[in-house]
Amino acid sequence: MHPEIKNKTSMTILPCIEIETAPNPSASVIWLHGLGADGNDFVPIIPQLNLSECPAIRFVFPSAPSMAVTVNGGYVMPAWYDITGRGLNDREDIAGIHKSAIAISELIEREASRGIAYEKIVLAGFSQGCAMSLQVGLRFPHRLAGIMALSGYLPLATSLSLERYEVNSKTPIFMAHGIWDAVVIPERAEASVDTLEKLGYQVDWNTYPMEHSLHPDELVDISRFLTMVLSKS
Repeated sequence: MHPEIKNKTSMTILPCIEIETAPNPSASVIWLHGLGADGNDFVPIIPQLNLSECPAIRFVFPSAPSMAVTVNGGYVMPAWYDITGRGLNDREDIAGIHKSAIAISELIEREASRGIAYEKIVLAGFSQGCAMSLQVGLRFPHRLAGIMALSGYLPLATSLSLERYEVNSKTPIFMAHGIWDAVVIPERAEASVDTLEKLGYQVDWNTYPMEHSLHPDELVDISRFLTMVLSKS
């Protein structure tokens, strides 16, 4: 059963910022922000990436809808789903994750409708966005180019083995995390890597001397990963 794809009704496409590295892109990177941010968050990163060996890329930066977030005292902010706590065993917002997964899947389908092959689409995300990139990418019915999972974790891990699509079992996964991250503790990310590897996924796991952020060396590794999965050849 694949709840993200099933019953996919027409929805309003999420508001997005789009940046094309050159005209007529033949690849897309859909980059999901973290809790409380919006589509503008990672736009400044693009000029810092070395994409000289990549084809023209359309970067798509969607903004999540706003909702009350339990862990932040019910404060309303952009979020892909509610968070009740930051522990490994806190209840997950299954309905919220599934709702956002449908909206993100529609963004992938929109890129395909604009002429981008599924295997030239990368799903990327930071923190909550990282969680959603893994949630959607591993359960998507067409093979994607790669998943870039930054400073986050694997949500709904116990249901992945039943809901995943075999077509993405070999999709490259880049995971990055700060060794001093106090928002998503490294142990949670490491547990996610362990779960993925036990299911047969090949994870490129990277750590950096940082908190819940991006590191200059990480940008180099992101450039390397995007070049590997989206190379012109």
